[in-house]
Amino acid sequence: MLVSEKLEYGPDEGPALPSSSSHSTHALPRVPVIRIRPARAWALLDVGELQEYHELFYFLVWRDLKARYKQAALGAAWVVLQPVLMALIFTVFLGMLVGVPSSGLPYSIFVYAGLLPWAFFNNAVLSSSQSLVGGAHLITKVYFPRLFLPAASVAVRLADFCVAAVILFALLFYYGFEPSWKLLLFPALVAELTLLAVACGLWSAALNVRYRDVGTLLPVLLQLWMFTSPIVYSSSVVPEKWRSVYSLNPLVGIIEGMRACLFNLKLDWPSIAFSVIVTGALLVYSTYAFHSAEESFADVV
Repeated sequence: MLVSEKLEYGPDEGPALPSSSSHSTHALPRVPVIRIRPARAWALLDVGELQEYHELFYFLVWRDLKARYKQAALGAAWVVLQPVLMALIFTVFLGMLVGVPSSGLPYSIFVYAGLLPWAFFNNAVLSSSQSLVGGAHLITKVYFPRLFLPAASVAVRLADFCVAAVILFALLFYYGFEPSWKLLLFPALVAELTLLAVACGLWSAALNVRYRDVGTLLPVLLQLWMFTSPIVYSSSVVPEKWRSVYSLNPLVGIIEGMRACLFNLKLDWPSIAFSVIVTGALLVYSTYAFHSAEESFADVV
């Protein structure tokens, strides 16, 4: 990426005046007015640039929201139906037939509390991974922060999550769960899950521009990730000797932390803290990788 830098003239550093001869040409200034230099490799984000284009980010989110529901017969109902139907299927087969442990909670609300954040994360990563390829007509015509495309895809899915969360809180009221102070931590865990989705989305989007196999492989990897996370089962079923290795998955601390906030269970602070560290490391790495590949997007996409 190239950055232009405007320089100021000193008292004796102004541009040379043109010659009085009619056949002479303008001389170049002694000091360049604009200097084009490479962007600093360690500068992950240009906050000023993001602020300058922030209205474009809102437009991209609004555009994706309208396109998502414009010709859908059920509209926003699809946002609720996906986790509800999945919760119903898992409740019948795993909750009733298999008897999967659910920390003493009704399995239906237990599994819905795990499927809701998972559906958001899964859909956010999948849609953001395709955002650069789908926005090729924009990338090749006009400059704007490319990070906005995958970030806007995550923001759209976050709006879906907020709509579907209404059913979750309705179930809490139906089963008689009383809110506690831990519920105040729930938005912070949602924010962490969003940053994790952004991290995975940035990395997969940058890879998908160059290697289109990523679009085929990613759904399989996410499906495996689901069954290695406490979505349809409690992390208590994992043997104690494997618990530290299992916690390497940042979704473990996030999902179990969300359940603890919703159902007033014991918070596993080490697991939550470890998920924060892993999420932060992934976000820094994916942002750096995206920034490094950004200047070639228009040529490759």
